[in-house]
Amino acid sequence: MAGNPRNGRPYRRLVDAQRALGLPCWICGREIDYRLTSTAGQRSPWAFTLDHAVPLSRGGSLLDPANARSSHRRCNSARGARTTTRRPQRASRRW
Repeated sequence: MAGNPRNGRPYRRLVDAQRALGLPCWICGREIDYRLTSTAGQRSPWAFTLDHAVPLSRGGSLLDPANARSSHRRCNSARGARTTTRRPQRASRRW
């Protein structure tokens, strides 16, 4: 039985390459503090995580660099398997 492909060397290389780009979060547009890391049981919501533009559950490729995006852990989790990144805009109360 094969292990989790996200623990494999090709996936780790993709994560490292994306991290090295130092890009802002593709979902919210804010900077990512790449110094934040996951430590035993404590994951910062503002830490870097690899997101996939086309979610894996929708047929996106796990290892395709063109599908890889930098995001905050929080933004990635909130987006889930949706294919959009826009948040709904609320109407202004100032008329």
